[in-house]
Order: sequence, then structure tokens, then C-alpha cells
Amino acid sequence: MPDTPTAPVVGVLALQGDVREHVRALEQAGARAIAVRRPEELEAVDGLVIPGGESTTLWRLAVSFDMLEPMRKMLSAGLPAFGSCAGMIMLADRLRDGVAGQQTFGGIDMTVRRNAFGRQVDSFESDIRLTGVPGPPLRAVFIRAPWVEQAGPGVEILGTDSRADRIVAVRQGSLLATSFHPELTPDTRIHELFIDIVKGNT
Repeated sequence: MPDTPTAPVVGVLALQGDVREHVRALEQAGARAIAVRRPEELEAVDGLVIPGGESTTLWRLAVSFDMLEPMRKMLSAGLPAFGSCAGMIMLADRLRDGVAGQQTFGGIDMTVRRNAFGRQVDSFESDIRLTGVPGPPLRAVFIRAPWVEQAGPGVEILGTDSRADRIVAVRQGSLLATSFHPELTPDTRIHELFIDIVKGNT
């Protein structure tokens, strides 16, 4: 999908993780993507992607770059956000199996278990059918992935993994989260869904 003058500006939190991959997917899906590292840069975006990586590292870097509280304020004020893998962890209000003192940005009324699917060697791919994503099942890449153990009444469950029967994709208002890494496949439907959320089309 080509970039247009009315394309939304979507930031990718560029502290750690799959930043370039998300930028590529967002641009292919029709957004103008920029890297975000500083609190003042949040003011320039219509939505934000929190990429996969390592959640404890992401939390510590958010503290070091003075991004933790500004992110919380922007999310609570309604900034649309999409978190993949570690990004899902960072959007969770509650966390299990985190390290001592680990904090998140929060925003989605859910409990997420960190590294729930196992270690790096337990990474796998699976076909997931997602509510709100038309077409065939989406090929999902899981790498040291979390899952959602509990979702609040305002959280829409978009997809589950058939192997473990666990929640792997959710949405609450303008916040979207997946256990897997859509940025690591050529399928841009998740990013297209997020851009529609940013535009207020869905």
C-alpha cells in the first residue's frame, strides 16, 4: 500500500528489539513510520508500536531514557499502541514470572506470563486465525513468547494458539497486542489492522 499525504505517522519505540522490521511492515501497510527514543518525540506520532525484544531490557531502557512515565501518560490519554511479544508484556497491567521489580507501561486489563511458551529453543510457528483480520490464517512466529493468562471484561480476545489453547492476540480500545512477531513475516495484515485503529476506522 503506497504512502499518501494523509498517511498516519506511526512511531516505533526504538530502544531495543525488531525496530527496522516494524518500520518496514508499517510502511508497506500504508503508514509513515519513524523511530521514537525520546519523550518529546511521542508528541509527533498518531500511534506507536512497541516491538519484540527482551521485556526486562526494554523496561530498564525505558527508565534510562525517561520514557516510562511519559509512555504511561500517553497511553492513558488514548495514544493507540500495538505491542508484539515483549511489547505485549509492556502493555499488560499485570505480569507473571517477571524479574524482581519489573514494571510495564500498562494499558490493557490483562495478566501476561513472561516466556510462557518456553526458551529460545522452544520457538515455533503456527497458523492463527484472528478476529478482525480477513483472509486465511496468519502464520505466527513465536520466540520466547508470552501468553495472556487472564483478560478483563473490556478486553477482546482476537486469537488463541491451538497447541496450548492460550490467548495470543488481544485488543482493548485503541491498544492491540500479540504474543507473536508479525513483523518477521511478509504478511502485513496485523499492521494494516493497527493502522485502521490509528485512523479510527475500526
